[in-house]
Amino acid sequence: MENPTQFVQWLRSVAPYIHAFRGKTFVVAFPGELVTAGALPVLAQDLSLLHALGIKVVIVHGSRPQVAEQLALRNVEGRFTNGIRITDTAALECAKEAAGELRLDIEAAFSQGLPNTPMAHAAIRIISGNFVTARPLGVINGDDLELTGVVRKIAAETIHQILAADALVLLSPLGFSPTGEAFNLTMEDVAVSAAIALHADKLVFISETPMMRDVAGVEIRELSSHQAEAVLQAGFLPQDTAFYLQHAIKSCNNGVPRAHIVPFATDGSALLELFTHDGVGTMISHDNLESLRQASIEDVGGIIKLIEPLEADGTLVKRGRELIEREIDYFSVIEHDGVIFGCAALYPFPAQKMAEMACLTVNPEVQAQGDGERILKHMENRARAAGFTKMFVLTTRTAHWFKKRGFVPATVDDLPKDRQHMYNWQRKSQVLIKTL
Repeated sequence: MENPTQFVQWLRSVAPYIHAFRGKTFVVAFPGELVTAGALPVLAQDLSLLHALGIKVVIVHGSRPQVAEQLALRNVEGRFTNGIRITDTAALECAKEAAGELRLDIEAAFSQGLPNTPMAHAAIRIISGNFVTARPLGVINGDDLELTGVVRKIAAETIHQILAADALVLLSPLGFSPTGEAFNLTMEDVAVSAAIALHADKLVFISETPMMRDVAGVEIRELSSHQAEAVLQAGFLPQDTAFYLQHAIKSCNNGVPRAHIVPFATDGSALLELFTHDGVGTMISHDNLESLRQASIEDVGGIIKLIEPLEADGTLVKRGRELIEREIDYFSVIEHDGVIFGCAALYPFPAQKMAEMACLTVNPEVQAQGDGERILKHMENRARAAGFTKMFVLTTRTAHWFKKRGFVPATVDDLPKDRQHMYNWQRKSQVLIKTL
């Protein structure tokens, strides 16, 4: 291995995600275009890894290009309305044939087990069945969609039992009515309905669409469901991207905490999206994904992990666990998808209407992304709300950063009397003060 240290650091960095995701249920949906592009074997390897990490995986596949191919072989022209296929009897037969072939291909991909490959020793079982009850979509804007349907019910209890037995579940874009009729469904509808019914923790669309961008061409990484609705209403997204976003919003508004839209053009996109801070796609959440809040006792471990390297190199004064536990009410943290990436503490000196901000720390992996700035503004707001008129910091290495943000050099004599008595003359920290 060329760089074992880097590998160890990477493995440690993904550990919080592994702990957080173990036992959780993810619905992962992908279009037929992914299979056409030859990306199915690699995706199967990545999803097998999720399974090995203790994540319960439900897979939903699409089949649009495969259905189109079957129709072309029969010289039947496909018909659409608002991007949804009108399914007559001939089209339904094509959908059945495409779904059956894709199911076999997917099962074969998960049956890989050659030595020295990512699937070695996997022994994964993938179960499919009549888990989707559907009804006809009916007539929309004067167009009879015939055998095109919409999900009525997902057999959630049965699926949970299969997942508990350590198997994966595969859902096709077909549903069945209580009278035995079959209906052609959209992959997106099946995926959202399954995620909602299963109370899934994540819905992940591995899409054929490129990274979502705003009108200025800037990548859209994170959205709350309210922000996503505004983006959708603005009307600048391509039709396929908007269709994915519409379904992601629906899932979040119905109890799914996180939905992701991830381009499959990036190798390993599912893993990069789930196990890195910024991911490679767009994440939609019912609430804002990134939380900047006052710390609680449950955050002590995350704070210690953040500050230990800086204590070791002398940037920060050493604080033991007991001290942090006693002072936890002074701390604020910034967390991203349940993982703490930054912190700071605010110590009050009410007699002088001053407060000290200390222990401002951001994970090195996400520095230069503005988290430090956000924490600073948050602490300033906390200080103002408490009635303080000035905030000061003591630093040995980051004075320039604070000066750029309105702090001015001062002396130890400018500190509150109580803080002057605690000043460490051996460290000789610079004093900087900001008027709020």
